[in-house]
Amino acid sequence: MKKLHFIAIILFFSSFLSAQEVINRGRFSGYIFGDYYYNAARDNKITSLSNVANGGAKDLNGFQLRRIYFTYDYNISERFATRFRLEADQAANTSNNKIGVFVKDAYLQWKNIFKGSDLIFGLHPTPAFEVSEGIWGNRFLEKTIMDLRGIVSSRDLAVSLKGRVDAVGIFKYWVMIGNGSGNSPETDKYKRFYAHFQYTPIKQFTATLYADLKAHPSIKDPASTTNPPETIANNDLTYALFLGYKEKDAYTFGLETFLTSRQNGIIIETNTEDKTGIGISTFASYNFSKEIAVVGRYDYYDPNSDSEVKSDSRNYFIFGLNFKPDEKVTISPNVIIETYESIPNQRSIDSSVTPRITFFYIF
Repeated sequence: MKKLHFIAIILFFSSFLSAQEVINRGRFSGYIFGDYYYNAARDNKITSLSNVANGGAKDLNGFQLRRIYFTYDYNISERFATRFRLEADQAANTSNNKIGVFVKDAYLQWKNIFKGSDLIFGLHPTPAFEVSEGIWGNRFLEKTIMDLRGIVSSRDLAVSLKGRVDAVGIFKYWVMIGNGSGNSPETDKYKRFYAHFQYTPIKQFTATLYADLKAHPSIKDPASTTNPPETIANNDLTYALFLGYKEKDAYTFGLETFLTSRQNGIIIETNTEDKTGIGISTFASYNFSKEIAVVGRYDYYDPNSDSEVKSDSRNYFIFGLNFKPDEKVTISPNVIIETYESIPNQRSIDSSVTPRITFFYIF
């Protein structure tokens, strides 16, 4: 009988340790942010403008959930890890206008496929602004500029290789080939090619260089006289530079700029030229204490920098006061302002102004 009791105890502890191993390998996490907002100022002309970041009707107000993340990370072994993440937000509603849920991440990571480098396959982040968003540190207030203006998607179904170049990680790289369709299924044969290089000489300072090519089908050359007509390239090229400095619990500042070009994107009669857009974003924050910080940001965006094209540039401002009653809870009174270039020979366009109280918590 004693022997049976001993065997039962061994089996109990074996099952307990197995359960603990599963718990230690896997982890649930997430975060939520939303606001009470009031559209204090609007101009009815913004309804005819593209790439408006601060939209909605004047005097519209209410509570909103801008993002809900629910994540499960699981370590298959020391070499392999996975992530599955769901996102819900008010921009992705269901057919009956309820808040929609979609797959944000679903990928497998092969750690140290060779020394210092990981291989990732599946739906996962793109290298465009992963670093700048981390140093900005206020995603609950707003996306970084390339994400906000839809220059590059934050996710792609892709394969990527990332790691360090040197032994200590001063130089890092990230290359990626993906569908170029974000979180949506692929619908054509054309792909997007990404490259990212990071330089971190000291812990507080980071610089990154980024470039990508998004392939598109060629278009007919308007100057062609052959039958069938000759074709010309119509691909998208994007280049970006980021400089950031962050002293934890003290202050942060950063500068991000990008140039995007659609080959032969402007056609005037039989002439073509590239359509070029530019963006510049600068931000700063200062901590009065671990609980209170002030945040400011300014963006300039022009989707078509051709001197002949007017009334399309934007100025975007964010001012906020972040209060952290708990390490994982932030309450932020803030205001977002967007101003617009005047339409030639017409009246100016009034600014969009939205005060908010934003709530952000991690679990």
